Amino acid sequence: MSARYLNEEHKIYRESLKKFLDQEVRPYFDQWEEERIIPRDLWTKMGENGFLCPWVDEQYGGLEADFGYSVVFNEEIERVGTGMVGLGLHNDIVVPYFDTYGTEEQKERWIPKCVTGEYITAIAMTEPDAGSDLAGIKTTAIQQGDHYVLNGQKTFITNGIHADLIVVVAKTDPDAVPPHKGISLFVVEKDMPGFSRGRKLDKIGLHSQDTAELFFEDVKVPKENLLGEEGKGFYYLMDQLQQERLTVAISAQVAAEEMLQMTTEYVKERKAFGQPVSKIQTVQHKMAEVATEVRIGRSFLDDVIEHHMKSKSVVTEVSMAKWWITDMARRVATTCMQLHGGYGYMEEYPIARRYRDIPVSSIYAGTNDIMKNIIAKNMGL
Repeated sequence: MSARYLNEEHKIYRESLKKFLDQEVRPYFDQWEEERIIPRDLWTKMGENGFLCPWVDEQYGGLEADFGYSVVFNEEIERVGTGMVGLGLHNDIVVPYFDTYGTEEQKERWIPKCVTGEYITAIAMTEPDAGSDLAGIKTTAIQQGDHYVLNGQKTFITNGIHADLIVVVAKTDPDAVPPHKGISLFVVEKDMPGFSRGRKLDKIGLHSQDTAELFFEDVKVPKENLLGEEGKGFYYLMDQLQQERLTVAISAQVAAEEMLQMTTEYVKERKAFGQPVSKIQTVQHKMAEVATEVRIGRSFLDDVIEHHMKSKSVVTEVSMAKWWITDMARRVATTCMQLHGGYGYMEEYPIARRYRDIPVSSIYAGTNDIMKNIIAKNMGL
């Protein structure tokens, strides 16, 4: 079943991307999972082949493609494994901040190298004591002459080890009332004195995705690296988080579809009591439930994507999709691992990795409880 928003050009792009992933990623992905990091040269290879930020204007090296290309990209890297999520974050979450809020000088300085893969990006919001409550961050950026002095700590930062450019959320007015009006965004470059990376965090899942702590100690950030207007950072985040949450929903949906497919194949092959497990009625009912939830998720998601591509306001719908689909994928993971029996608990079976990787999707980009708060607020409750 093909979505209404995809056309023949998207299909050609998908086939090209799949061929690239088959050659350059799938043969090595297990190794990267063991090594707990994806090599930098994958980014430059992807850039050389036109897979990074295809939506960017031609003047900055992009193809001026629509969001349908981003959907295809995020779907196909998820089919390889959720540990590829940092590429999607670069393409459709971080670089859009440069494009939307950057000056012409900033765009010319940063975006072309993001398209080629020479620059890898990250966004640093979360702190040890502030996650979904962004107004509670403690990192500060105090203006002194022609620069800001940045101090603070960030954690759980995707692409944190590799990143060359980091969009850092900081308070330029720590005394602002309400607090969110004092938040601004800055672009920290990897070689700025006072910036350092902490340990690469050891996670339950997403093993190949580098996630790190970042430290900023009296980092002198030039005024030219302020992104957008001072004090508008919180509003920029709220605008851009909708697409981030949509990409999370896309990845979770694909993960659920992959788990359904692998489990369908397994129960047809696995025999118990002299017959395929798929012939047992309780197994059939479980598979029917999973298949139904996965289809419902895809139908709703495609509708939200289509509205997003038409620039309609989808804040409520995106929040619904992010919450329901990631929760659904977690249920699917549990059911599918159970249907694999003892083999589902073995690392050699891909369902084990999926089971480890999917839970975080209900946490990042705003927890699912926050999604429900947004939905309830928009219902007028």
